[in-house]
Amino acid sequence: MKYRRMGRTGLKVSEICLGTMIYGDQVEEARSLKIIRKALDSGVNFLDTADMYVEGKSEEIVGKALKGHRDSVVLATKVANRTGPGPNDVGLSRKHIMKAIEDSLQRLKTDYIDIYYVHLPDYETPIEESLHALDDLVHQGKVRYIACSNFRAWQLCKALWVSDIQNLARFDCIQPPYNLITRDIEYELLPLCVGEGVGVCVYNPLSGGLLTGKHDPKKSPEKGTRFSLKSIGKMYYERYWLEANFEAVNRLKTIAREFGKSLPQFAIAWILNNETVTSVNCGCSSLKQLEQNLGAVEVKLSGEELAACDEVWKQLRPLRFFYGR
Repeated sequence: MKYRRMGRTGLKVSEICLGTMIYGDQVEEARSLKIIRKALDSGVNFLDTADMYVEGKSEEIVGKALKGHRDSVVLATKVANRTGPGPNDVGLSRKHIMKAIEDSLQRLKTDYIDIYYVHLPDYETPIEESLHALDDLVHQGKVRYIACSNFRAWQLCKALWVSDIQNLARFDCIQPPYNLITRDIEYELLPLCVGEGVGVCVYNPLSGGLLTGKHDPKKSPEKGTRFSLKSIGKMYYERYWLEANFEAVNRLKTIAREFGKSLPQFAIAWILNNETVTSVNCGCSSLKQLEQNLGAVEVKLSGEELAACDEVWKQLRPLRFFYGR
C-alpha cells in the first residue's frame, strides 16, 4: 500500500480508502467484517462511513471491526443527511451537528473521529454557524479534521474564506465524485484544491459499478448490485444508467483490454495517476473485489493510455466554450 498526505496537513492516508456505504445492506455484517479486517491487514488505514448509511448500521459494523485497531486507522464519517423524522434531524445546524456527532461516536464505539465530513451543503443554514459548531468539536477533541463532500467550488472557497477571517478550523479535505465518465471537477474544483492545499478523497471511482463493464443497458440491473438496492438504487440509476455512459464504458473497456488491463483496475489507476487526488474511496462487496482494487495501486498508465481516456471524455462531454480563461 502507498500513502499520500492529505492536503496541507501532516495526515497520511492510504491511496485506497475502504468505503462502507453498503455494509449492513448489500453486504451482510459477517462478510463486511471480513472485508474490513482484510483491508486493514493489507495496509489500508483509511475507512469511510456516514451516519445515514443503512440507517446507522454501517457505522455500527465499522465500530465492531475497529476493535483493537482504532488508533492505527484514519476514520471518517459524515453529517447532514436526514437521520430522523424531526425538522432538526437533518442539515448543518449547530443543534443537528452536536446531536449527530454523539450518535456517531456511540455507534462507532470511539471517542473521536479523524475526519468529519459535512455530507452535502445546507442551503438553509449559514456556513458560519456550521463552521463554528465544527470548530468547537475540534477544540473538544471529538474531531481531528473537518471536511466537506459534494460542495461546489464556490461553496468550498466561501467556507475557506470564513474559516480564515474568523480563525476557525477549515475544511482540509473534500469528497467529490470522480471517475472516467464523471470528470467535471477538473475544471474548477481541483485547481482550487491545489491552490488552497485541500485534500481530495474521491468517491464513485467505478460509477456505482458501471465501469466494471458487466452491466447490459438493455436489461434491468442485476439483483445484488448497487443499481438494484432499495435504499439507493434509484439514485444511482438516475446518476449513471445513461446510454451515453454505456457507450463511453464500451470504448474504455476496449482501451483497457488493448493495454492488457481489467477495466476496474484501469479506472482506479487512472484516478490515482492524478497527483491532486489524495485517496480513492472504493466500496467492496467481496474479498475478490478488495484484492482487485488494492492491485490498482501498482498499475501505472502511460501517456498513450491517458490520452485515449481523454478522447473518450471529449466525446462524452465536449467542451465547446468555457467562461473562465
